[in-house]
Amino acid sequence: MSIKRLKPITPGQRFRIVNCFDQLTTYNSEKTLVKGKCKSGGRNNVGRMTMRYFGGGHKRRYRIIDFKRRKFGIPAIIKSIEYDPNRSSFISLLHYKDGEKRYIVTMEGFKIGQEVISGKNIPFDIGNSTFLSDIPLGTNISCIEMKPGQGAKIARSAGSFAQLFAKDEKYATIKFPSGEIRMIIVTCMATIGIVSNPDHQLETYGKAGKKRHLGRRPRTRGVAMNPVDHPMGGGEGKASGGIPRDRKGKPSKGFRTRSKKRHSDKYILQRRKK
Repeated sequence: MSIKRLKPITPGQRFRIVNCFDQLTTYNSEKTLVKGKCKSGGRNNVGRMTMRYFGGGHKRRYRIIDFKRRKFGIPAIIKSIEYDPNRSSFISLLHYKDGEKRYIVTMEGFKIGQEVISGKNIPFDIGNSTFLSDIPLGTNISCIEMKPGQGAKIARSAGSFAQLFAKDEKYATIKFPSGEIRMIIVTCMATIGIVSNPDHQLETYGKAGKKRHLGRRPRTRGVAMNPVDHPMGGGEGKASGGIPRDRKGKPSKGFRTRSKKRHSDKYILQRRKK
C-alpha cells in the first residue's frame, strides 16, 4: 500500500493525503453479493432528530461479508480485491470450488489467484481461518469471534491485528489492538494475518467537503454554545468551559463508562491502555 500528497492546485488539496489504492484489482462489485442501503439522517421513526451531526453523504450499497467463514474444507480462489465504502479495509471476492461466491475482509499480502481455506487441520497461511485451539502461539490474527459461531467481531478495521499469547484446554489468551489482554473460548474462530490497508490512518481529508461525502455534518463545539445548550457553554469571551463533559453532563477525556457489573469482566486479564 502507498499514499500520496496532492499538489496544492486548489485550497482543498493543499493538505490532502490520499490512498493510491494500488492494491485494488477491480471497481465492479459482484451483483449477487450487493444490496441497497437506506439512510436515516439521524432521524427516528417519527422523523425527529435523535442523533446530531448525521446526514447527507454519497449513496452507498452494502457488500455482504462472510464474517463466519464456516465453509469448512472447501478451498477458494481470490478473484479480486475491491474497495468497500462501508469499512476502512478492502474486501476480497472468493470463488469456491463448489461454485459459490463470497466476500471476506482482505488480509495484508493477498494476491490474485491465491488459495484460502477454513476449517481444522489446515496450513497456517495468510487468509486461512481456523479455531483458536489450532493456531500456534505468537501468531498475528484478526477477524476474531467473541462467541463460537457468532462471526468476527474483533480486529476487523484497516491495519488491525491481535496476538495469541497463551492457550489451555478451554480458553485462549489474546492481546487486542487496544492493549487489552482477554481470554476467549478456544472454539472461536480467527483469521491468520493482518487486515489490509494499514495506511488508512495516514490519510488527511484536507477540506470540510470530504467529511460531508462521508455523511458527517458540521459539529458545533460545546464551548461555543450557550449555557442552556451545553454544560461547557457561556462565559465572557473565549472561556475554557470548565471540566470537559458531554451535552448531558457526563465527563469525557478518560472517564470510564463500562459497567462494573458486566459478567464478562472475569475474562479480562489486563485493561486497555489509558
